[in-house]
Amino acid sequence: MQPQDIQYMRRALELARLGLGRTSPNPAVGAVIVRDGRVVGEGYHQKAGTPHAEIHALRAAGEAARGATLYVTLEPCCHYGRTPPCTEAIKGAGIRRVVAAMADPNPKVAGGGFQDLRRAGIEVETGLLEDEARRLNEAFIKYITTGRPWVTMKVAMTLDGKIATRTGASRWITGPEARLKAHELRDTHDAVLVGIGTVLADDPALTTRLPGNRGRDPVRVILDSRLRIPLTAKVLHLPSSAPTLVATTAAAPAEVRERLQAMGVEVLIFPEEDGRVAWEPLLAELAGRQLTSILVEGGAGVNASALACGVVDKVVTFIAPKIFGGLAAPGPVGGEGVATPGEAWQLEGMEATPCGDDVMISAYLVKRRG
Repeated sequence: MQPQDIQYMRRALELARLGLGRTSPNPAVGAVIVRDGRVVGEGYHQKAGTPHAEIHALRAAGEAARGATLYVTLEPCCHYGRTPPCTEAIKGAGIRRVVAAMADPNPKVAGGGFQDLRRAGIEVETGLLEDEARRLNEAFIKYITTGRPWVTMKVAMTLDGKIATRTGASRWITGPEARLKAHELRDTHDAVLVGIGTVLADDPALTTRLPGNRGRDPVRVILDSRLRIPLTAKVLHLPSSAPTLVATTAAAPAEVRERLQAMGVEVLIFPEEDGRVAWEPLLAELAGRQLTSILVEGGAGVNASALACGVVDKVVTFIAPKIFGGLAAPGPVGGEGVATPGEAWQLEGMEATPCGDDVMISAYLVKRRG
């Protein structure tokens, strides 16, 4: 590796982030082409089915790509999908050297792209800023290797661990900067999921509201095992390109299901587990719809069941410098909880980021064995 390689790979990662939330079920990828110490082309994957990052960068570089170095955040593809192989375009453009952050975990590639380039005499180096690249595409990696979506549990709470007052009031716990960050999370996830309790208490829209109308709405998923959702709920009447899915069980009244379906709402029936919609079949269904990342914004009950079923990958918690107090005021995780400290859900890789007066803490669940 050369000293300037890190600089160019960081730029490629910046470009890749522009595609987050827009490329599913494909990964977010950025590419930078450098010749004689000058950037001659850049690009990123913008949407599934459209040209990949390498193609955008090669088109921008033109003839200047001959003899240049290509920096890319993911191994170039070598198979025909909705677009031709990027390795063929790279070879045809006369690229001399390829620096990639990581191999593609997709079994259709999985090192084949690197082999193809090396056979053509192109110098290939891998592993530069790999941790950052893997973090960027954590949802894609899980989806392509397990067939299940990445699940992020988002919580907003007070310093004393309350998500609402004793009366159930929760608007607003956090300040505008933290709420903006929460909408950015919606913007980069394929779906947002809440339980019926949140719908009944807050009547949320679950849309993405970012300055300049630049956000995209995730698919909205409502867990409602008994179909208690009011027919007037906001999530059922939104001028949004993203649909609302209501997940229920066979115990729900058939007449309510029929009325929802008559309104154009898609109602999905799943097995029941402890009186709730079972997580595994639900996530399998969402994965089948190519939803690779789910943002859980549920209340204490939904959070508890998601943790208990082991489906949570990451927790993002916004902590406000406020104290609600009260034994009756709910915390972010309900249920029975653990009996001993040794049974606690463990997290790792914790990062803290200021958001105005609040703090955002993100961490990853350590998966339990057994």
